[in-house]
Amino acid sequence: MLKNIVSTGKKATRDGFGDGLYQAGKDNPNVVALCADLVGSLKMNKFINDFPERFFQMGISEANMIGVAAGLATAGKIPFTGTFANFSTSRVYDQVRQSVAYSGKNVKLCASHAGITLGEDGATHQTLEDIGMMKMLPGMTVINPCDYHQTKAATIAIADHEGPVYLRFGRPGWPMFTEHMNFEIGKALLLNEGTDVSIFATGHLVWKTIEAAKQLEREGISCEIINIHTIKPLDTTAVLKSAAKTKAVIVAEEHNILGGLGESISRVLSQNNPTIMEFVAVKDTFGESGKVPDLIAKYGLDTIDVVNAVQRVLQRKTALV
Repeated sequence: MLKNIVSTGKKATRDGFGDGLYQAGKDNPNVVALCADLVGSLKMNKFINDFPERFFQMGISEANMIGVAAGLATAGKIPFTGTFANFSTSRVYDQVRQSVAYSGKNVKLCASHAGITLGEDGATHQTLEDIGMMKMLPGMTVINPCDYHQTKAATIAIADHEGPVYLRFGRPGWPMFTEHMNFEIGKALLLNEGTDVSIFATGHLVWKTIEAAKQLEREGISCEIINIHTIKPLDTTAVLKSAAKTKAVIVAEEHNILGGLGESISRVLSQNNPTIMEFVAVKDTFGESGKVPDLIAKYGLDTIDVVNAVQRVLQRKTALV
């Protein structure tokens, strides 16, 4: 299966959001969009051009945007809010908790420029804590798609999903490879069957995992790759099934090692089937300004980091035999 996973080019996941929002708007007249002065960055122009009466420019007033979105949801609309991930979470956590999550409002919090791949804008904008913050809110669905196609599919899907959603995506052009793959909220996507190690990856790190698995395959190591696009609710069945088969687990994510997907998977395994694990994630630090490839390498999120993590976990697995 690995040889069939190839990139058809690069396009940013934020472009997938923009195209998905436009399609959701065409499909459902109750879909409305709000933005905090970042229309171009979130690729919302197509929606605005065709549905100007359903777009609300809120300016640099994110907390007010969340409150207005909650009100629109109360009136039966399906509001999609758009701003950077840092401003969709840290800046408005009180409003999200009190006005959206607590009452289960049907608001879609759409967060671009997540992780360190925001690049040159630096640590103040590179949120690495957002998944942890949002998954802790009761009733909040958390989705972190891996490429343009999956982001577009996720954006369309959340319009039909009842309840609050946090949709996370990024800035840079990124390899596209899921065009003909299904997307279902809460259902992990098996990309490659393997026998030696299970790699659970999310967001941009899915492609890094595919690259690593191809390299490891040449060394005779069989990697099972599972795309966890929905971090909450987590597909525990897929996690437990794969871990039981390989008895060795890697989790790869563009997020702080604390509070992200890795902690969710480790909790499931510790409660049901304790399994040796390694983690590819940012090691409890803030980011910095820099070019995307340099940041990925410095913070341990590159292909080689996945390869090294697999080798470490397999050494530990062998020692247990």
